Amino acid sequence: MVEVLTPASSAIETRRTPQRLNPVGANRGGNESRNLSQWMAPACAKVQTVKASGKEKDGTARKSTRRLLPGLSVKDGFTLHPFDAEHGVRTSGLVAGRHLKSGHRHDRHTTAYYGVAPSVFHSLVKRWRRTGPAARVEETTLVDLGAGMGRAVLLASEISFKAVVGVELHPTLVGIARRNVKTWRSAGRERSPIRIVEGDAVEFALPAGPVVVFLFNPFGAAVLRRLLKRWQLELVGRADALDILYVNNEQEGVLEMERGWGRLFLGKVRRSEADAIADHKIMANQPEGEYASSNWEDCSIWRWKGTRRD
Repeated sequence: MVEVLTPASSAIETRRTPQRLNPVGANRGGNESRNLSQWMAPACAKVQTVKASGKEKDGTARKSTRRLLPGLSVKDGFTLHPFDAEHGVRTSGLVAGRHLKSGHRHDRHTTAYYGVAPSVFHSLVKRWRRTGPAARVEETTLVDLGAGMGRAVLLASEISFKAVVGVELHPTLVGIARRNVKTWRSAGRERSPIRIVEGDAVEFALPAGPVVVFLFNPFGAAVLRRLLKRWQLELVGRADALDILYVNNEQEGVLEMERGWGRLFLGKVRRSEADAIADHKIMANQPEGEYASSNWEDCSIWRWKGTRRD
């Protein structure tokens, strides 16, 4: 059981289940308030959106429908996060991993989609900067593996990294992330160049230079093991630094078992009060109550130190 902060600042205990927020997050009860109109999605976020797409022979408009991913409609409990309301982007929603099929062999290891709490992201980056990274932030590329709709990518782009790259396997989430980047860029918030890559995390080649990888519990142990082994081969003879920021670190044991990695931090990173309230509202609105939220995220920071040959 975990305590969840509510708007009335009272403690409520909710069940915690694995998924990409403190649900699976990546990573991911009952309704505490019936008046949630200010949190709901705009009219376009219905189960189906209908738009004109040409005309029939009689001249009338022909309509086509596009179904949203499960978890992104009001019917499925969709609740708008304040981050999206403030910036006019679309990173809200909770999509279970079983609904994120792309046809790739790693689909079955996908956890879920859920946007990281901005306060948790900023706090972990600040903690990482205090660890004495090998290079300045301005010389470092941040790579978000399992970027989803791109909330962490947008947040990172305000920190003056050399570049920010989001890697996402599901094509629908990729499309949303790219539209979010356009909106972010048009608003003048992009201080670091952003690139969204559609593809698998294990198959993605790390960019040259110092890299910090952000993980919001995007996939299970099998994929993380393959990823670390791929990196170990890539890093042979490479002097570039590689760090990991791991939020909702459910697969911490995988990193502990791999040679060459040193842990710099392990602990809880608290959400801000605003983020805790927002995330609890979102979890409370799930029709099936599959996920739960807490006031913090279990996090870790890792650094590649290299392996020695016997």
